[in-house]
Amino acid sequence: MKMRQHLTTSESIRTMQTKRRRFNSDRTLPYILIAPTLILIAVIMFYPILRVFELSVQNYDLTRPQEFGFAGLLNFKRILFEDDLFFGTVWVTAKWVLIEVVLQLVLGLIVALLLNQSFRLRGVVRSLVLVPWAVSGVLTTMLWSLMYNQHIGVINDLLKKIGLIHEDIAWLANTKTVFGSVIVAELWRGIPFFAVTLLASLQSIPNDVYESCEVDGCGKVKKLFYITLPYLKESIIFATLLRAIWEFNSIDMIFTMTNGGPMNMTTTLPIYMMQTAILKGNYGYGSAIGVITFIFLMIFVLVYLRLSRSEQDD
Repeated sequence: MKMRQHLTTSESIRTMQTKRRRFNSDRTLPYILIAPTLILIAVIMFYPILRVFELSVQNYDLTRPQEFGFAGLLNFKRILFEDDLFFGTVWVTAKWVLIEVVLQLVLGLIVALLLNQSFRLRGVVRSLVLVPWAVSGVLTTMLWSLMYNQHIGVINDLLKKIGLIHEDIAWLANTKTVFGSVIVAELWRGIPFFAVTLLASLQSIPNDVYESCEVDGCGKVKKLFYITLPYLKESIIFATLLRAIWEFNSIDMIFTMTNGGPMNMTTTLPIYMMQTAILKGNYGYGSAIGVITFIFLMIFVLVYLRLSRSEQDD
């Protein structure tokens, strides 16, 4: 009898140990499988970021190799107290992000509301709306650069035919028109993102809510402000934050169309950083600009999330 109990106890212990080993292996196996990807991401993403922080405190100007060495906070001091162009690029960047995100949100919401209606060929129209978003940034800039061309551009031709202008305008070379011209080109590419994102949320709103509102005598304006927009709040917060980060870091459209000119009218912080580091070879100073840009972006994200969270609590 005692022998059987001893055997039973030994078997149960072995069974528990086997289950424990299996449980531990089940827990560690997913981490083992994703380890190569995590290592690759760390090498590709985190190493360059750390390298930027390292170079930001170095004198690393390829045109002055004799001055290579540790600089401490000298690069940051020059940026904040001696570089007048830096604060001009901060203003251009703030203007660019604010105008782009607000206009893309408003126009994207209008497009989403229109696409949410029932009409013939709705699926085809929805697919066509995605075309600007699907086209690459370089191809988009080539398209708009040709349209803005002073001599062969279709925009000048159309405006002259309807009598709004009487001579050709160099849209991308005129300080009065260059910023607005790039804004319009980026709007064409950015509106579909908001339209598709908000359309997906619109389709999740129950029709019963709108029907109850109509019974109470609500018109289209009240339905928009009291039903549609509250339901879209989460999507608007997500899309606005994501798009603001993208527009803040946007380089391809502006750089390809204007190279930051004329007179630095379209030079944003990322473009200034790229011009300083890559084109001029001053990697230390350019990295310091990148670190400050990173800090600006982190502050914006934290403040935005804090404000949106406080509104949700209210």
